[in-house]
Amino acid sequence: MLGLMQDYPLLVNSVIDHAALNHGEREMVTRGVEGPIRRTTLADVRSRSLRVAKALEKEGVKLGDRIATMAWNTERHAESWFGIMGNGAIYHTLNPRLFAEQLVYIVNHAEDRLMFVDLTFLPLVEALQDKFPTVEKYIVLTDGEHMPDTKLANAEAYEEWIGGVDDDFQWKTFDENTAAGLCYTSGTTGNPKGVLYSHRSNVLHGLMVNQPDVFGMHSEVTIMAIVPMFHANAWALTFAAPAAGAKMVMPGAGMDGPSIYELLDSEKVTATAAVPTVWLGLLQYLEETGKKLPYLEKVVVGGAACPPMMIRKFELDYGVEVVHGWGMTEMSPLGTTGKMKYATAHLDQEEKLKLKEKQGRTPFLVEMKIVDDEGKELPRDGKTSGHLLVKGPCISKGYFKLDEQTLTDDGWFDTGDIANINPLGFMQITDRDKDVIKSGGEWISSIEIENAAVGCDGVAEAAVIGMPHPKWTERPLLIVLRSPDSDVDAETVLAYLDGKIAKWWMPNDVVFVDEIPHTATGKIQKMDLREQFKDFQFSN
Repeated sequence: MLGLMQDYPLLVNSVIDHAALNHGEREMVTRGVEGPIRRTTLADVRSRSLRVAKALEKEGVKLGDRIATMAWNTERHAESWFGIMGNGAIYHTLNPRLFAEQLVYIVNHAEDRLMFVDLTFLPLVEALQDKFPTVEKYIVLTDGEHMPDTKLANAEAYEEWIGGVDDDFQWKTFDENTAAGLCYTSGTTGNPKGVLYSHRSNVLHGLMVNQPDVFGMHSEVTIMAIVPMFHANAWALTFAAPAAGAKMVMPGAGMDGPSIYELLDSEKVTATAAVPTVWLGLLQYLEETGKKLPYLEKVVVGGAACPPMMIRKFELDYGVEVVHGWGMTEMSPLGTTGKMKYATAHLDQEEKLKLKEKQGRTPFLVEMKIVDDEGKELPRDGKTSGHLLVKGPCISKGYFKLDEQTLTDDGWFDTGDIANINPLGFMQITDRDKDVIKSGGEWISSIEIENAAVGCDGVAEAAVIGMPHPKWTERPLLIVLRSPDSDVDAETVLAYLDGKIAKWWMPNDVVFVDEIPHTATGKIQKMDLREQFKDFQFSN
């Protein structure tokens, strides 16, 4: 017997409909890429999103078409998302920090038809457009006054483009499992893989994020969405904030400490979220100026492990609650948050601060366990480590256009991380299955750097490990075994790598060794190298 409830599809556009009807006066404030602060309302965002959808229909965009966006966090980017989804198409976020070859692969694999692009990224896209044969039109996210001369074929200013239609448009209707968004992993091994979000998963993920033990937003919150929208779903803030009727502050390209502080202070921001690198810049600015954070109540830190120093600075020096978060592109992306709970109330301040260093506990709609190599579940004792597996309605079960098994036989997704879980449910990542480095919230492939380095004359073998860095959390250290009779030096190796890997992947240092340890099967023994260089410190 089925329940007698309405068959109401969970479509993302119901979020902006609700926001406009019930919180239409709430602001969305943007630092424009052009410079000035722009102010709009949730009601206006809905109206302009409808115009985006209508303009896309005029361009012949159909259900399931992929529409790329390479843009900062702005109201125009948010409007684009809602308009694309409301038309039945799929927003495909492009991370401009990826290497050019990765971007070319991603755009072509997705077969993007249109691309929304911010002014900042025009030179990058202009240089690659000949390699984007499927892209028919470029929408530059600016107005006619600021539209530059561009080499992009068939380019049009966003404001002129939506100015050609009105908002008399009905959102398309379809099954809630219809694809809504596409985000590719950074391709740490092989080509990047596309994670295809559905309307249902995005709505549920937004509701999950708004649980009190996660972001806990409501209509009196002012949230500054710093985590880029070209990261996985901007951690769902683009959906969760309008659903709660929260005021949204969008920083645009202003990601430095002074710019972030200006908006935090002038807009009286109460909550925000970003990767540790951003917060290091803000904390440095506060130290230099002596300024305080009188309005900020909560900061969510994710994308990379939050340094203990950062937790203590925010909590002890500025009275701001730190919520440590963890997740993956494949998880929409949020998986855990380090919010304290009833069972931790008796802990003293020091114990709570130590607990906050862990990656946190799962909210409702995320299941998590650790298993051994045979798949047997391991105890939650805070000591035993195993393979970290997750399950839930917002977690991927496969990759776009790839026919491969990604789940265990009983439906769990293997994160590729090694972790332990304590009796209170707090998880801590202890290692990684893949030798990948996370720097400033971005993944860096050690394997790709190694493969490039061995092409340099005089390099017999190369290994890369991630080492602690005061600003970027981790940075790559390149370890080189010279060829016989070679005197190749660090400057030569780094010069050779220039142009062969992404600039932000460049190792911070190169060291030379007489031997690189290997496993019995011939693989580089990274564990031994980490032990060997445990006391190494970067000079910059």
